[in-house]
Amino acid sequence: MLLVSERDGRGAAVAVLGASGYAGAIAAALVQRHPGLDLVAITSRTDAGRRLADLYPQHRVPLVLEQPDIEHLAAASDAALVAYPHAAAATTVAELHARGVLVVDFSADFRLRDLSVYEQWYGSHPAPELIEQAVYGLPELKRDGIVGARVVANPGCYPTAALLALAPLARAGLIEDVVIDAKSGISGSGREPTEETHFVSADENVNPYKVGGHRHTPEIEQELALLAARGGGDAPGQLAPITFVPHLVPLDQGELVSCYVRPTRAVEQRELDTLYRDAYAGEPFVELADRAPGVREVRETNLCRIFVLADERAGRLCCFAAIDNLWKGAASQAVQNLNLMLGLDEREGLGVLAA
Repeated sequence: MLLVSERDGRGAAVAVLGASGYAGAIAAALVQRHPGLDLVAITSRTDAGRRLADLYPQHRVPLVLEQPDIEHLAAASDAALVAYPHAAAATTVAELHARGVLVVDFSADFRLRDLSVYEQWYGSHPAPELIEQAVYGLPELKRDGIVGARVVANPGCYPTAALLALAPLARAGLIEDVVIDAKSGISGSGREPTEETHFVSADENVNPYKVGGHRHTPEIEQELALLAARGGGDAPGQLAPITFVPHLVPLDQGELVSCYVRPTRAVEQRELDTLYRDAYAGEPFVELADRAPGVREVRETNLCRIFVLADERAGRLCCFAAIDNLWKGAASQAVQNLNLMLGLDEREGLGVLAA
């Protein structure tokens, strides 16, 4: 594709749709500061006419939010980051794709490969014809597919942390069953507060929510099964169902997943350490820690920080991963994906933003 940057010397032209949301605003800030990208438009249906810098002064993005106009955006942009909720995103993604725009979709609309599974968890799909073309956008696991892709489904924040924590074990066929205990800040639910995320309910409190029915469950199961199949383990769909329990904690942003694995055979600490070192050697955004991480260690970065422990007494493997849910769990991972799609260094433009 002939990029705008090739026509006039600027960086690739990028629009951010849904830039008035938490993740969309960070994505806009990252694109604006990116040396290889040119932020040409930001949109919002509810805050059109306002400068993003007035809505979020900390991000210092002076552009005015526009009403989304697909024809205008497609004509002006090489690529788009679409920060819409599920179902609302699919039609827009399809329209931009049809006009030759590269798209990273923040929603769940193209993450699940099986349409019937999507419909079970989310309802009717607005653009099912695009599912087969979309690539799941977890770069550490799907890099080859993301390079040159035209539509990338940005993973959910919980699946990002859980899959990075568990991928080496899944590939090695070492997961018999797993319990994922996840904790996230309240920004993960978006700008509009719910009864659970209202300050009065969330402050000085910790609550499990959507127990036994969180929509990220099939996404994690799908990708673990695919990893196990490629690693010589169970075929897709045959991996044991996971137990996934998210918790809301009184933080604005940050996420920690604690995964408790019963392995298919005994695993000693030395083997576990080697497995993870080999899996993530050279990965620019995965750090292996020598102790369990906290969310403050990765705040406002694209990093995932992982610690693993073989609990030989209990016969379990404990895997911990910390990310920033708005960054590696959403906005900065989308920029990492876009870098790969455009043939840029995936690290480009992903330094820490000053507050």
